[in-house]
Amino acid sequence: MIGFLWSLVVISLMTTLLIGLYGIARRPNLVKKLIALTIIGDTANLLVVMLGYRLTYPTAPPILPSLEKSALGSFLSAAVDPLPQALVITAVVIGMAVNVLIAFAIVQIYRLYGTLDAREIGVKRSSPLEGEKI
Repeated sequence: MIGFLWSLVVISLMTTLLIGLYGIARRPNLVKKLIALTIIGDTANLLVVMLGYRLTYPTAPPILPSLEKSALGSFLSAAVDPLPQALVITAVVIGMAVNVLIAFAIVQIYRLYGTLDAREIGVKRSSPLEGEKI
């Protein structure tokens, strides 16, 4: 039963990843592309957290209860790996900063071109501006 649920979670994560890739590749609106990029980042973070999870029961937090040899053996067999958790915390903070930077760029693009459609921006970018010599 656990294997089926784990497979279902992995399949749903891959589906979410494909939805994010579709949003980046096929949606012309820059805000929708930013949302799709956020979806991809969150899916990747959840995938990394899943890599550190143990399927054995019971699981324990990565805190060593005592310095005895018997406690160390049970700790190693039941503790969750803390490295993916630390990497995901860092990735969330970096992802938020990147999203803010991209959102700022989108606002500036809207101010300059008056649209958020990537196709229209490409057309306006290739044509000379008013009063500009070719």
